[in-house]
Order: sequence, then C-alpha cells, then structure tokens
Amino acid sequence: MKIALVIPGISSKSERSFYDFKFGTRFLFSRKHISCLLAIPSLISLTSPQHEIRIFDENIEDIDYSWKADLVGITARTMFVNRAYEISENFRARGIKTVLGGIHPSMCPEEALLHCDSVVVGEAEEIWHTVLQDAENGQLKRLYRAEKFADLTAAPIPDRAPLSRKRYLLDLVQTTKGCPFDCEFCSVHAFDGQTIRSKTVEQVIREIQGINSIHTTYKKKTSIFFADDNIMANRKFARELFLALQPYNINWMCQASINISREDDLLELMRNSGCGAIFVGLESISEENLAMMHKGVNQRYEYMEAIQKIQSYGILVHSSFIVGYDFDTQSTFDELINFIQESNLLMPLINILTPLPGTRLYKRFEEEGRILDRDWNKYDTQHVVFKPARMSPDDLLQGYRKVVKSVYSFDSILTKLRYYWDVDFWKRSNQADPVKFVYRLLFAVRLASLLITSNKDSAKFIMKILPHVFDKRVRVSTILALMNNNDFASSL
Repeated sequence: MKIALVIPGISSKSERSFYDFKFGTRFLFSRKHISCLLAIPSLISLTSPQHEIRIFDENIEDIDYSWKADLVGITARTMFVNRAYEISENFRARGIKTVLGGIHPSMCPEEALLHCDSVVVGEAEEIWHTVLQDAENGQLKRLYRAEKFADLTAAPIPDRAPLSRKRYLLDLVQTTKGCPFDCEFCSVHAFDGQTIRSKTVEQVIREIQGINSIHTTYKKKTSIFFADDNIMANRKFARELFLALQPYNINWMCQASINISREDDLLELMRNSGCGAIFVGLESISEENLAMMHKGVNQRYEYMEAIQKIQSYGILVHSSFIVGYDFDTQSTFDELINFIQESNLLMPLINILTPLPGTRLYKRFEEEGRILDRDWNKYDTQHVVFKPARMSPDDLLQGYRKVVKSVYSFDSILTKLRYYWDVDFWKRSNQADPVKFVYRLLFAVRLASLLITSNKDSAKFIMKILPHVFDKRVRVSTILALMNNNDFASSL
C-alpha cells in the first residue's frame, strides 16, 4: 500500500499562539519548525517495508493531495484537530480511506468518527499492524482500541529517515511514558497512564547514535529534547541514562518536576552530559490553586530557591504558568508579573487555563456548566473557553495579555539578559546549545534590518543587544526565542 502520514498545522481559522513559530521561520529565511512529533517516526518504524510511505508535516510543507495514497494516517492534538478533520475530509472526497489517532481522537472517538473512516484509540504499538492488514484486505474497522499500554522495551527505534531532516531545529526522544502525578488539568496520565514505563538505556543510546549519524553531514552538534513528562520519574534509570549520554557530545533539554532542585547528583550528571535547560511546570504562585490542581510536588515558597539551585549548575530554567484557576483574581496578574521579574525567569510560558478533553478539569467544568466554547481551534491556551470563578472571561483574557506584554517587553527582556550576563550564566552553562557562526551572522543581519523599520523602543533594544551577538558565551537561540515571544506579545 501507499500510505500518507500527516501532521496537521495551524488551522487557517486559528489566531497566532505561543505554539506558532513564524518569527523563527522568518529569521532563518526558510520554512523550519521546532521538531517533528514522535507519533509519525514511531508509526514508520511499525510499518512493514513492503509499504510505501510519504510524510506531510504542514508545519514545513504543503500536503500533496494528488499523491495516490491508499491509506492516510493523521495524528491530532486538540488545538489542531479541526484542521485534521479538514485534511481527512479532503482525502475522503478523493476516495481515500483515512485513520485518525493521537490524544484528541482517543479522548473523543465518536466525534472523530464523523470525519474519518477509522479511529485508533490509545497507543498504536499493539494495533497498527492490524489496522494496515485490515486496510489491505478492504476490511478497515471503524474503531481500534489498544487494550493495554505498550511495552517500551519491545518498541522499535522511531524511524526518522523519511523526514525532511534539515527542516527541523531539533529532535524529540522519549525514554519513558506515564506520569505518577494526577494534575487536574493534564491529560497525560489519562492517555499514558500513571505507571512509569521505560525503554532500556541501550535502546535510547542506539536512538541517539542514529540521530547523530544523520546530523553529522550538516550539523556541528545534535540538539535533542527529551519528551518524557518527567525525566526524573525513575531516578535509577535517569542516573544510568545521564552517565551513558556523556560520551555523545549532544545538547539536550528536558521536562522535570520542581523537586529536581533537591537532586544535586542528578543535576551534576545532567550538566556533564550536555543538558542546557529544564522545562518546569510551576503553574501557579497560589498555594490554593496548586492544591486544587493536585500539584502536590509543587510548593510555592520553594520556587525562588529551586530556580536558583538549578541554574547554579548552568542549566536554564524554562517555566510555565496557568492563569484563570479558581482562586485567581484580578490581582493575580500583577503578582505573577512581579514574581517573574524577581525570579529573572527568562522565557516563561504563560497559558490561559484550558479544559482539554480527557482531563478531570474538563469533566468538572462540564458538570458545573462552565464550558462556554467547544471550538477546538480556541483550545490553544490563548483563548478563554470557560467561565472563570472570580472574574469575567474578558477580565481573564485582558489579564493574560497584560502578563505576556509585560514579561516580553523589550525593557523586561533586556533587564533579564543583563542579569544573566552579570552572573556570567552562559559561561557556567558549559557552552550548551552553541550556534554556528552563520546563524550568528544571520541574526545580526536580521537585527540590523529591523532597525530600518522598527519603532524607537525596538531600535534601542537592538542596538544594545547587537554587541553581544558574537560573544561566544551568549546563546543566540535564546535571544531569538525572546524576540519571538516579544513579537507575539506585541500582536496581542
């Protein structure tokens, strides 16, 4: 069979969100994206070589509907699912069978079945071969449901060979699945379970070796994001993994809970193996909100100390916050702005509370009659789709915009960058995440070109930043990300 595997992009009806990297695309003068979702390389590895596969990632390329596929597989998250439905209907109109999978179709299979021929619920490892066999025999079922979680030790290495390698900025690698926590707003434990499942360290290293062999032709150093929901969930496995990574000279970042700050031995191993940043879901500075979220591992009073501890190892803390939880009031926004300024968090991700299908939050809001909008395009953490407890929906939206504009103002960015220069953070970061000279040059050209059309504030900012562009201690990718977020903030 000829099989098309599709990753939907932002719907034409969607407004720009933090998950849209158009600024970075313009900076690189090409159509690039952060990374390819792991679902597609995993499906490729599960597909017999007798089948012909083409990948269409709308983030970097257009879909060729004229390609004569026999079957189309589409993976979809909630904010992209309307676009997934459009793509599926376009293929079906051409007489081509479509299969939808991923977290949203798994949580809403009846809805997804209105727009496709078949839905895969859960992980594909145990059932994808059956889907393909049934499709070949003309007996495709309407619904396939994984009856158990996949054994990761038996999983093949995701096959990245058919991907457009030079069109992505980094690779995703997942070493574990499952999350032991029970956050009300998160759908991870509903989809992946709460029991930690791990690959073997040997499997992960083979995967890293494969990625390195691909990158040596055009990249100086491999950049990887470990997509585990909490890379330290299994501490024994984490230690073995970090030790095994040390010889491979890679740049990597990951996700972890805030209590990583208590693990000095792990932090040292992470730094020595190339970790440049950790993404930590701080979520709220309200103890009441944290309790309602069931974020038992988070303790607000430890945030500042934890951030400083992690960054003392030269590992940057990326953070996320949610606004709109039930104990938030209009004073929350100023309090959050002050906390971010005080903590010097460089690139905090600010999200409007979003009740995603499959979460306990969604169920609670449904029972309380608080869901106002079920247009999935708006489930991008940038829109208010529910009735807040202690303010109006418009108050929440305006408060969110206030935080983003303040945090990503030129003055705020410059103040934080000066802080990191003053404490010489980049030197202590062990030169993680280096950028080639050509990217520094392009960045300088980009900044210089902005001077021509910029307003007074941005021109002053660029003039202050420009001398640091060729400073080897400075991670230009960090400055790029900050400017990307400022570009987004100015559009709000």
